[in-house]
Amino acid sequence: MKLNELTIRAFHKALNDGEITALELVDYYLGRIEAYDHGLKAVILTNPDARREAEKLDRYFKENGLMGPLHGVPVLVKDNVETQGIETTAGSLSLKGFVPDQDAPIVKRLKQAGAIVLAKSNLHEFAIWGETISSILGQTVNPYDSIRTPGGSSGGTGAGMAADFALIGIGTDTINSVRSPASANNLVGIRPTIGVVSRTGIVPYSLTQDTAGPLARTVEDAVLCLEFMKGYDLEDASTAWFYDKQKQSYLEHLNKEGLKGKKIGVLSNLFGTDAIHEDTTNAVKTAVEHMREGGAEIVDVSEVFDTGALVQDVSVHLHDFKDHLDAYLKKLPSEMPYRTMQAIVDSGQHHPGVKVNMETALGLSTDTDLYRIRLEKRALLQNRLMKIMADYNVDALVYPHQKQLVCEIGGSQNERNGVLASVTGFPSICVPAGFSKVTETAPLGVPIGMEIMGRPFSEPVLIEIAYGYEQLAKVRKSPVGIRE
Repeated sequence: MKLNELTIRAFHKALNDGEITALELVDYYLGRIEAYDHGLKAVILTNPDARREAEKLDRYFKENGLMGPLHGVPVLVKDNVETQGIETTAGSLSLKGFVPDQDAPIVKRLKQAGAIVLAKSNLHEFAIWGETISSILGQTVNPYDSIRTPGGSSGGTGAGMAADFALIGIGTDTINSVRSPASANNLVGIRPTIGVVSRTGIVPYSLTQDTAGPLARTVEDAVLCLEFMKGYDLEDASTAWFYDKQKQSYLEHLNKEGLKGKKIGVLSNLFGTDAIHEDTTNAVKTAVEHMREGGAEIVDVSEVFDTGALVQDVSVHLHDFKDHLDAYLKKLPSEMPYRTMQAIVDSGQHHPGVKVNMETALGLSTDTDLYRIRLEKRALLQNRLMKIMADYNVDALVYPHQKQLVCEIGGSQNERNGVLASVTGFPSICVPAGFSKVTETAPLGVPIGMEIMGRPFSEPVLIEIAYGYEQLAKVRKSPVGIRE
């Protein structure tokens, strides 16, 4: 049986037909990690109990059938998400040795649906930035181009999913961090509205902007993952906003004709116009034409947004960082040596590349006039976006996730547009739009992603658009050199 690029639906069909077991699938992915991850550095560690859990599920299946909709599905979990009995470090030597005694609620929900935590994936340490480099594992490499980063901060999950190390993956997103690796690795990545999923048990960066979401090779698999991550958590007050909506099924919106009747606004200001932007601009414009072919009405939205200024002047990630991380560290087991961000910085138990951001955060706080001014700007931006979508009468806005290609190793990400959704807390789905020109190091070209952003809690609409688009565009390709 061909397992490369397997989907959940195909796995369960094969399981029911007796062609595969959960254990065989786990062994397939563990084998790929062993064979290919030495070059990618996507995986920090594998779950030593994964095979035992698969065997248990196989026994259950023989007697009862599927345990749940994610029965036997191996999952890559970003290493800032707590996993019971499996070390959780946020990519930092300062947290090495922390083994949670319970799962984060999003992991618990996935496991209740039958999923298996296969491995913990690398990230940009503490999810601070977008190149995916940590003191625990070092630099993760993009499987499509050996000289480029995989985006970030959830780049380990992104590279691992592209390299076929699991069926679904989990990332977190504070500014760009699910959608950046989705864009850079030819994947689907969903940043849900703040409140759709719990952040309890996730090492925080900015609880004003933090959320978690799936990374997958298809829209259907990403939606299946999100369906069983979502829901109310009494320990995360933001999820109360979703309480009356949590029973709605996202799966009902996997509609092949989902583009028909939709009106989609193209944020032309977020496309680049210089030579460095050519590949990205052309790919996303082609993707927009696929949407038109699928029955969507396309309109140009001429509003201007300075995404760089939004990061520098509106985003509260650095202002939240110290206060929110310190509150988390204080609750760790007594044997953990570092209880504050200051202690981590002083210890040197971190990658040198995150020191400047942490030192900046040490001088900031959530209890300042500057912080309150940023929250006011955030509210104004939320209202402005809502009014734009009302004035143009659109269901969603689309634009390139990043105006230029994901950066080379040693560089920094530039001109990412994901901040528009993350600062406002609005939902966004990043889908594959195409590839750049082929180069010596990128035999397929470098992947390019398009974001589809909507109003708060409009995930059903965005799913219809993304799924309808995917059926027409068919952009997904596995990386050369690591295929089965």
